[in-house]
Amino acid sequence: MNSWEAAEFWRRHSVAACSVAVTGIGLILLRRWFSGGVCKSKVRLDGKTVIITGANVGIGKETAQDLAHRGARVILACRDLEKANKTAEEIRKASGNGNVLVQKLDLASLQSVRSFANKILETETRLDILINNAGIMRCPKWKTEDGFEMQFGVNHLGHFLLTNLLLDLLKKSTPSRIVTVSSLAHIRGKIHFDDINLDNDYNPAVSYEQSKLANVLFTRELAKKLKGTGVTANSLHPGVVMTELARHMMPNLSLWFKILIASIAIVAFKNPWQGAQTSIYCAVAEELDNVSGLYFSDCCAKEPAPQARDDDDAKKLWELSEKMVGLDVSEGQLLHTPES
Repeated sequence: MNSWEAAEFWRRHSVAACSVAVTGIGLILLRRWFSGGVCKSKVRLDGKTVIITGANVGIGKETAQDLAHRGARVILACRDLEKANKTAEEIRKASGNGNVLVQKLDLASLQSVRSFANKILETETRLDILINNAGIMRCPKWKTEDGFEMQFGVNHLGHFLLTNLLLDLLKKSTPSRIVTVSSLAHIRGKIHFDDINLDNDYNPAVSYEQSKLANVLFTRELAKKLKGTGVTANSLHPGVVMTELARHMMPNLSLWFKILIASIAIVAFKNPWQGAQTSIYCAVAEELDNVSGLYFSDCCAKEPAPQARDDDDAKKLWELSEKMVGLDVSEGQLLHTPES
């Protein structure tokens, strides 16, 4: 190829070359933006007991594996026992920790939540860390076993009841921690107190955003109620992660759009190990021993959206949630600060 031919080639392909370059640079920047922080704590958890909901896949599995490596007794609380048992065996082999267990928990069933909690209270002598990790994202208008809108029911109400039922054991094991996985999606969220199940106008995105805002408000109110007990509660955004969580969004997309999203996700999004880092940080970091009621992202405390800092809404949501799950006085007896 002579100089004229080379010049003509680059003239014809300059636009494509620039597009590829810009796209590449953009994806690298996205990768840096989404990659986030890493938990640097080397703390051991020998003799500690951890429960992680939805721990058979994604960031829950990575969190469980990390804590098992630290020596913890890890209980995978999952709906699908076949997948959970397979995951538990993988974690036992990878970590060398045989103390990785599986218990049945379906957060879409209040009866299942109560049965799980009762079994834990009967068989476990301590609970040092509870990680409310499981979730469902942008599903169709489904209902839980108890008639609640699925995303609000699983992401918030199931964990709300579970946490309350295990508080006695958490308090006996102090210092202990409650970690709830929320999402940056909470910034677009609103609690629809007059139509909490979105029966009048269901939208999968609106529902998901409401449930993730509920996670942050729940944690805020919980931290207030637990002040002085030795139990801390924090929420977090794990980042934009390549997991199965978005599976309900994909069927509505064209093949080419799925391919495009998958290509971008491979380069730009966090992998599950990266996505688990903030959960791990909130569960083990020594500097968080007395930190409660905060929202974290990329292993740092961040300011949540204004509506997530509304104490009146947090209290109102708590009271509504108590009624929806049928939490009685005896079950909620530990939800009063020593000063109250």
